Amino acid sequence: MKNITVLGGGTMGNGIAHVFAQYGYEVTLVDVVSEVLDKALVTIGGNLDRQIKKGTLDEQQKAAVLRRIHPMTDLKTGVADADLVVEAATENVDLKLKIFKDLDQLAPEKTILATNTSSISITKIAAATNRPAKVIGMHFMNPVPVMKLVEVIRGYATSDDVCRTIMALSEKLEKVPVEVNDYPGFVANRILMPMINEAIYALYEGVSGVEEIDTVMKLGMAHPMGPLQLADFIGLDVCLSILRVLHDGFGNPKYAPCPLLVNMVTAGKLGVKSREGFYAYTPGSKDIEVAARFR
Repeated sequence: MKNITVLGGGTMGNGIAHVFAQYGYEVTLVDVVSEVLDKALVTIGGNLDRQIKKGTLDEQQKAAVLRRIHPMTDLKTGVADADLVVEAATENVDLKLKIFKDLDQLAPEKTILATNTSSISITKIAAATNRPAKVIGMHFMNPVPVMKLVEVIRGYATSDDVCRTIMALSEKLEKVPVEVNDYPGFVANRILMPMINEAIYALYEGVSGVEEIDTVMKLGMAHPMGPLQLADFIGLDVCLSILRVLHDGFGNPKYAPCPLLVNMVTAGKLGVKSREGFYAYTPGSKDIEVAARFR
């Protein structure tokens, strides 16, 4: 593989593009909004600067990485030479199905189509194409340049050859790939999201406060970040979407999203991305404080 196309210039997409370009691949970064692409390149540049400060990269390497990333708004042109497409669009099933239907029409027959979905069925996404054997999940963790795990999710029809190719490719990126079968939430979010949801229920029912809940999990369970702060970091809208996939997929009430989470998303309190969730975030500052309504 030489040419990688990444769809979506948001947090996950720009991180995925960064990593592939850092390891020598030519990357076409596609987004329908040119301003998103501009912001993505600024973000990648800032993340590369952090690597330089840590001594893991130098200025020449940074320049080489940025030269290998080619922003583009036209999907047809963007996938024309792709050996692999990694879709990193919004976690919305209808949007992903449309994207994969389009990719199947536009990408060369040889191209492997991967999705970074964190919960949506790979089998369902693959069924929107005429190449289900070449559709696979490639679930990176955020922040992509830092986190080592890649969940490699096989759909019902994913071929052994495609799975082996993606496992090997992940290792070339110095990631640790873990093969997972296609069930709602896969492994990471099937375990993580119920924990986050239960933490929100503990707050909702008045068991304890935001900082107290997070402190118990950090100091008592050795988690680097408490579940409520982590939910803010992931995005409360994303958490809600994944919980709904779990609830619909398993039909079990234990996956039902907490009403507090639903209300917060409805009110636009999405966490870091909206500058307020369980905590309040000041632009340009690393300081956070419990959001006013939870004090």
